[in-house]
Amino acid sequence: MPLWSSHAPDAYPCPFCGLARGDVSDPTNRCELSDLVFQDEELLVFMACDGFGPHEGHAMISPVAHRETLYDLDDHLLARIGAMSRDLALAMKLAWNPEGTSVRQHNEPAGNQHVWHYHLHVFPRYSDDMLYRQVRHPVAVEVRAQKARQLAAALEQILAGARH
Repeated sequence: MPLWSSHAPDAYPCPFCGLARGDVSDPTNRCELSDLVFQDEELLVFMACDGFGPHEGHAMISPVAHRETLYDLDDHLLARIGAMSRDLALAMKLAWNPEGTSVRQHNEPAGNQHVWHYHLHVFPRYSDDMLYRQVRHPVAVEVRAQKARQLAAALEQILAGARH
């Protein structure tokens, strides 16, 4: 018996599962196919629909398979997500030259999780961003699409370098 229970409502239309399937038609899904930066059989990397502060363009890493929280990840998937977070942070450095990067992840309502599919946030950081003092705001689809293209090209370079 698990020590936790799902917080997803019955018949939850998971936005990240929709994105993984290439179907974002559910009216509650704010993701767009143009948000996608990277996808393989295990992981998705995509631009977040919301931004914080004046520097929009943070990305998220999520398993393709529906896993609600950190507690639901096996060691292999957790290792893949960890390696991808490093590669994504390096891609952000290459694409946008931020002054730093941060990662964060939330579990359950009291942990500030609001999408019931595990996701790790990776942020480009700037000395004036006030990230942890900002209220979330929507990021325009066009801005996300442009950032996704930039980040995809940089991530491709990072991943190609890691293979050699």
